[in-house]
Amino acid sequence: MINYYPMWDRLNRIGKRQRDLLSILSPATVNKLRKNQTVTTETIDKLCKFLNCQPGQIIEYQEDPAPEIKTEI
Repeated sequence: MINYYPMWDRLNRIGKRQRDLLSILSPATVNKLRKNQTVTTETIDKLCKFLNCQPGQIIEYQEDPAPEIKTEI
């Protein structure tokens, strides 16, 4: 799963807030980022321009947890 923790961290480090993203993104897209949902590459492009960074600096891949296997006794 892709998460956007590095983006929120970078945003915080440069002294910006979530509401500052509303100058480049819709509220619905900011909400998707908060929930680690899928966004377009156009959104990633806008974020990279806004934060002056590369995509790998604002997204990270994290393996999905293995599903629990129920065993019957």
